[in-house]
Amino acid sequence: MTKIIGLTGGIGSGKTTIANEFLSLGVAVYIADDEARKLMQSSEVINAIRTVFGITVFEKNILNREKLAEIVFSDPEKLEQLNAIIHPAVKKHFKEWLLNHKDAPFVIYEAAILFESGGYKNCDLIISVIAPLETRIQRVINRDKTTREQVLKRINMQWNDEKRISKSDFIIKNTNIEETKSKTVKILKFLKIKQNVT
Repeated sequence: MTKIIGLTGGIGSGKTTIANEFLSLGVAVYIADDEARKLMQSSEVINAIRTVFGITVFEKNILNREKLAEIVFSDPEKLEQLNAIIHPAVKKHFKEWLLNHKDAPFVIYEAAILFESGGYKNCDLIISVIAPLETRIQRVINRDKTTREQVLKRINMQWNDEKRISKSDFIIKNTNIEETKSKTVKILKFLKIKQNVT
């Protein structure tokens, strides 16, 4: 039975860096946020978004993701409504993906809101990535060309590091790339030993 190793962390913590490191080490990685973005283009999800949020989040019949993000990250209830559309679609897609990796001893399931969505309950072990708040804010501003205020809004919608750490099996402090890579390799070695993988 393939083990599911959850990989999570707040926005700007550097989850993707760790996910890519596992990929480079030969581990199959499912990046939930990327898949959610793709699924948001499916007619099923688009129709559900239109029903819940109306035509204001569409421009010329195309979903305006920025407008949608503005709405949901300002209103926890709206975020919950969007998650109720996206999460079941991602869950279904991940199950199908898992079938294609059923011979793997373990896979990495990377998700920003692994705890908030309840997805952690399906994981055998959990890795949390942490980084200082200011580092995270700066990373997201640089990456998304957004404002500090917008980043803080999103951070405040997520669990804090203390809460994540209390429910995690491994912690990677992502401030120094060499140390981060070294910790990832150590975790992989542990997982291989646990699963008797040579």
